[in-house]
Amino acid sequence: SFVHPYPATKVMFLPEVQTNWSDLVATTGDYLRLWEISDDGRTVNTKACLNNNKKTDFCAPLTSFDWNSEDPRLIGTASIDTTCSIWDIAAEKTTTQLIAHDKEVYDIAFAKGTDVFASVGADGSVRLFDLRSLDRS
Repeated sequence: SFVHPYPATKVMFLPEVQTNWSDLVATTGDYLRLWEISDDGRTVNTKACLNNNKKTDFCAPLTSFDWNSEDPRLIGTASIDTTCSIWDIAAEKTTTQLIAHDKEVYDIAFAKGTDVFASVGADGSVRLFDLRSLDRS
């Protein structure tokens, strides 16, 4: 086990795909955090602590996330600030952030592929988004 500095809302291992990355675990809570697991599995170290708020060191709590199973560089996060963010974790930055709901976003899930995801929110809706054409999502 390892200490998480803020209550975690979700945890996932790096999807089973061919990469040259070490074993990674991601968590959400106060930030999107990436953790590296040593080869012997005994040590866990912080790889990155990612914040989607460019104006401050603090971000709205994240409620959930999904790791894209076809492109493990991509993680989508859901937040209480009504947004969903798509992260390129190799670059350690967001590629897309959008207002997804009228109230808190509870969960996010990628469809097969890298472009479509769905989210659910406190406004009672399920919404689909296509990253290739967000103006029509």
